Amino acid sequence: MNFSQLCDTISAKLLVEWGGQGGTAMGPVPGPIHAAGLGPEPARDMIEFQKRAIMGCEPEMGSMKMRIAQIIASDHLSAEIPGWYDSPESAVFHENWGLAGMAEWFGPDYADSGSAKIIGSRIYFLDRGCMKLMPQKISADRREQLVRALLLRTPEERLDKDRHEVYMSDGTRVTIFRGGLAKKGLDAIIFRRYIIPDLTFEGQADRNTIPPHAIPLFEYMVACGYNVVFCGSVRSAKTTFLSTWQRYEDPELEGVMVETDPEIPIHRLMPESPVIQLIADGERLAGISKSLMRSDADYFILAEARDGVALDTAVRLARKGTRRMKMTFHAREPRAFAYDAAVEIVRDMGGDIQETALRVAGSFDYVFHFSSMRKDKVKKLTAIYEMGLSEDGEGVLMHEICRYNRMSDHWKWTYHIGKDKRDIGQEEDADAFAAFEICLKGLHDRSRLS
Repeated sequence: MNFSQLCDTISAKLLVEWGGQGGTAMGPVPGPIHAAGLGPEPARDMIEFQKRAIMGCEPEMGSMKMRIAQIIASDHLSAEIPGWYDSPESAVFHENWGLAGMAEWFGPDYADSGSAKIIGSRIYFLDRGCMKLMPQKISADRREQLVRALLLRTPEERLDKDRHEVYMSDGTRVTIFRGGLAKKGLDAIIFRRYIIPDLTFEGQADRNTIPPHAIPLFEYMVACGYNVVFCGSVRSAKTTFLSTWQRYEDPELEGVMVETDPEIPIHRLMPESPVIQLIADGERLAGISKSLMRSDADYFILAEARDGVALDTAVRLARKGTRRMKMTFHAREPRAFAYDAAVEIVRDMGGDIQETALRVAGSFDYVFHFSSMRKDKVKKLTAIYEMGLSEDGEGVLMHEICRYNRMSDHWKWTYHIGKDKRDIGQEEDADAFAAFEICLKGLHDRSRLS
């Protein structure tokens, strides 16, 4: 018996058990399922059980695998299973009802992989910074079945839509492109999850994302309460750096984090801290922005400002006097951040671009830029800019205090602290600011000597 025949045999046997002989329309419930507390009746219990098992929920999925294992043992069935499955019962379950070849990505071997995708019949896993083509394939019929299973969590989603975005039980975000949005036979399913690495500046330095001699500087900057923006392309480590920065925040301060997607588990990073976590963007964010303005939170985090509404909310909060703000933003050129943000705000909220850019520049203190190196896929801090306004308040100033040189794999530092940044730091924590200034001078001197 080959693996395909094994899957067909067990599928047929379970269909008989669930829907064949007397009783309800779905038939009697197998022993392990009954043991899970669902009972043999009514039929809707069986349907709900199957639905939850297909969605990957425990204990239903475990009970279903247990029943498959019982059938294999009692009927003396055997077949060589594909190497990407860890057991015969898991292989049969996922091949027939679960995640098919994607199941391997959810196993221990790829626990540190933040992304995977299906393009047509091909399956790719992100492995050490590169998308790796996997040996397993998935047919068009099986992809359609997988999409239906993924959409079970959101019954309000119409199956005939060309694009879907859903979340799995473990928080994995799944984006589906099909129909008119995808070329024939090349529909795409993208899986993304937030991996919690070693969220310390030392851990970042060990991965060569930041220079180790700059760790004290960042710690003092956090204490000084500066409003910071972390920008860069997709998978450039900006969200990871924001999470790391947040880990050094005063745990007794009250915070509010607004995300468009539930990616950063603050409740796990800072389990004792009073941080409210909200999911909102677009109209939903606009609807709560006034409530945020009236909030008595000590700081705000906008985990990803994707549109003008989010950026405008951040600027309004900052101009209210909020310190310790943190935000990520997709940007290729950090020096243009104020104007890029202004364009988004004016597009959604109206106004004048130059005036809005000045408001943005006056709201944030430092802009960090991150990149993923093309050659080795290492994430790098590539630049830091101090952002502010000219003395007459009519111009945006961007002072580069750090620049990464790709050729030499070296960071160059420049000492500069504007009067407004000095005032903020001394007011927030005079000792931390004094140490920050000494560190920046030291890094500057070290760059001149190297």
